[in-house]
Amino acid sequence: MQEMLTYLAAALPRVTSPAGRLLALQCALRADGFAYVRLPAGLLRGMRLRGRKEVWEELADSDWLEMPDLKPSRLEVRLLDAAILNQAPGRGERRRAAQWAMRPMPMVPPPAAPPALRLTALVLAAHTSGQIDRCINMDALARLCGHSPDQTAELLDRLTRARVLAAWRHRRDTDEVLWQLPNESRPSALRNATHHQ
Repeated sequence: MQEMLTYLAAALPRVTSPAGRLLALQCALRADGFAYVRLPAGLLRGMRLRGRKEVWEELADSDWLEMPDLKPSRLEVRLLDAAILNQAPGRGERRRAAQWAMRPMPMVPPPAAPPALRLTALVLAAHTSGQIDRCINMDALARLCGHSPDQTAELLDRLTRARVLAAWRHRRDTDEVLWQLPNESRPSALRNATHHQ
């Protein structure tokens, strides 16, 4: 998942909206060997993207995909970036990752969360391992989420208020963002921290 998020951060314009990034991720993960994607209406409704023509136009304007006909109940689209076919892992693993990306355990945001919050939770979940001290460089996190570091800090605060995160901290000396999940003992790097510092 980290590789796919990194690919999309490089392939999409920096100004791509969080909704566009989430849609591009689902398309990239569900693409067949010929760069075609079939998306059922239920999936788009679940992502709160059904009928959101502006999100499709955003990706089409960046020459990442061909603008689809949005009327059918099962939408078919062709991806234009040939690099998508070279992304690892294989198609079966990518499809499982696409399902996981809808509810990225262990960081599932509230169902009504806006795309920016869902994308931030997804990026953090993709970088969450079995370690207690979880971290990522703030610039890398901001780039993967398509935001500035200040906007990313606000989204991390919102994830904390929504109890998706128990705490997080930005170590400015190393530019690392560290976070803790709820119901975990607080690691030493996060003691006395509930938000960025």
